[in-house]
Amino acid sequence: MQREFELTVRSTDVDMIGHVNHAKYLEYLEWARFEWLREEGLTMEELQRRQILPVVVHVSIDYIKELKFDERIRIVSDLLRIGGKSSVIGQTVYNSVGELACKAEITWVMIDALKRKAVELPPEIKKILQSV
Repeated sequence: MQREFELTVRSTDVDMIGHVNHAKYLEYLEWARFEWLREEGLTMEELQRRQILPVVVHVSIDYIKELKFDERIRIVSDLLRIGGKSSVIGQTVYNSVGELACKAEITWVMIDALKRKAVELPPEIKKILQSV
């Protein structure tokens, strides 16, 4: 099952040539991932209570079409792979007319918030990730 997240491009997201700055795409993708976790009850407060945090360790991104100010965009997230300590999320961004604007693969690991070391994904979090 895919997860979808929508947002509108803000004026502060646009660079000097009038389209979304490349770094903003990463923020959009992160918002979509954290919204997905939040919808599943894994708010930042809940993750901190459990003393675990998701950390991005690798990003592969292809920019295909530009996004512009005030455009309503859609981000689709899918679980591609899951391991013992990490998972890979595929994310695609679509512009206001439904054209593919960006595609990315994000690898993140769960870390112990105190020790700052990777830990096994708790079974309940694996279940949430696999429900996508």
